[in-house]
Order: sequence, then structure tokens, then C-alpha cells
Amino acid sequence: MSSPPTPGAGDTSLLAAGTARNRRIGIALMCGVAFSYSSIEVVAKYLVLTLPVLQVVWLRFLTHAVLGTLVLAPQYGLRLFQVNDWRLQIARGVMVAVMTVLNIWALVYLQLDITGAIQFTVPILVAVISAQWLGERLDARRWIAILAGFGGVLLIVRPGSQAFHPAIFLSIGNAILYALFNLLTRRLAATELPAATQLMSAIIATVLLTPVGLAVWKMPQGWLQWLLVLSLGVLGNVGHMMTAHAHRYASAAVLGPFIYQQVIYWGFFGWLVFDHVPDLMVVLGTAVIIGSGLYLLLREFRSE
Repeated sequence: MSSPPTPGAGDTSLLAAGTARNRRIGIALMCGVAFSYSSIEVVAKYLVLTLPVLQVVWLRFLTHAVLGTLVLAPQYGLRLFQVNDWRLQIARGVMVAVMTVLNIWALVYLQLDITGAIQFTVPILVAVISAQWLGERLDARRWIAILAGFGGVLLIVRPGSQAFHPAIFLSIGNAILYALFNLLTRRLAATELPAATQLMSAIIATVLLTPVGLAVWKMPQGWLQWLLVLSLGVLGNVGHMMTAHAHRYASAAVLGPFIYQQVIYWGFFGWLVFDHVPDLMVVLGTAVIIGSGLYLLLREFRSE
């Protein structure tokens, strides 16, 4: 799965974030994050053309867990495997496994730009969930932005039209779970080492998916498929590390908008690799969703 970065991805202590130089470094790193996460979806969509979805998801987390351990263990030592709340850690690992399955399953049938646009509803869903279940108050302007965002979804989904595909529900389910996943990550960030949380989720997802991954196993053909499988873990780890460092150089308010550049990568690689070109309604719907998400982000930081 590739999605907008979550809080708690690493050491988020700012390094003189008020300086223009550090903000530029943070923005450059976030641009790298957007490219890494977009590339994961492109590679996954290409692999599921010939390999089972569950096998691709399992190998994605297996390579992530192995490479993450090799990279992070020298820095954190045994602290990397210390867990204070196993219940929430297991819940997070299960959620990330299910989310990734839903997302990659949707990619079998849908274009990259469509699944990506649905993922951009996560900030909107977080706002709704926070208002309904956590008691956070939303003013009228926020509710208008939320309704506009869901209107953007309807422009993309177009229920009842020939453009509608039932696989859109997989992508919507992924977005809802990811919104809950974000809230859970924020809670864990208060008590757990962020690097340990990220790695533990990959390990738990790997353990959970190993039986089904082996059950549907199909041998990758040739060095290119094996290289692409390995790249899933590399891109995942690189994305998480760049996210952690980006948030040390600049605040979330500065970095947040730059994750939306994934739209450019999804559109370009969708055309280059899969010969998919987004239609006008997808472009308009995506613009509305991004605009709504950016407005909610702006209002959130102005209220602090």
C-alpha cells in the first residue's frame, strides 16, 4: 500500500524548522516520498498482471520487514523490538495488511489515478471520524469542505454510469481503514518508538499473510519480476525513512500539500506503463478532493 505519510513515522523533532534552507530540504524529501509511494502502486499493479494479489502483498511486507530490520537494527538495537501495547500494535499490523490487500486488489481493475484520488479522501474521513467518535467540533466551513470532498468522489465514481466499477468499493474501504489507521498511529506515537511501530506493523502483516501467500504461490518469471518484488520493500523503507527525516526539517503544515504531487506520477506512469489516460470527470473530481483536503489542513493548523 501506498498512501500519504502518517504521523509518527520517525523522529519528528524539528531541526530549526524556521529556516528557509531546512524547509527546502524537508520539501525535497517529501517529494521523494511522493515518488516512492507512487512507484509502489505502479510496481504492484504491474506485478498483479501475472502474480496473485495475496502473494504480491505478502512479498511486499516480507521484503519490507527484512530490509527494515537490517537498516534500523544497527541504529536502535533491541529498542526496535520493544512494544508497550501489543493489542494496538497487532491491530495496526492487521489493518495495514487488510488495507494493502484492498488497495492492490482494486488496482487489478481500476486505473492508478482513480484509486489514488480515493486515497486523498483520507484527511476528509479523519475529520468526519474525529467529529463523530472523538467529539471534535467542526465549524460550518469545515463541513462544507467535507461535503465538497465527497462530491469530488461522486464525480470520479459516477454510480449508475458505465464508468462505474464495483472495485471502487475496495478502494473506498481502503480509504476508510486508512483514516482509522491514522488515528491509531497518532495514539501509538505517544507511547511507542515510531521506528519500532513501523517495523512491527510490517512484521505482523508478514506473519498474518504468510499462510495465504504460500498457498497461492506462483513462481515469479525471470530476473525482472524478482527485481520488482524486491523494489517493493526497498521503496517502502525508503519512503518511511524520508518521511521521518522530512518531518524533522519542516512542519506538517509545510509538507502536507506536497504529497498530492502523486497525482502527476499516477497519471504519467498510468499512461506510460498501462496506456491509461484519466478522463475529464476524474481530473475534476481529483481537483475537488485535493482542494477540500488542503482547506481542511489549512484550517487545522490555523486553529492551533
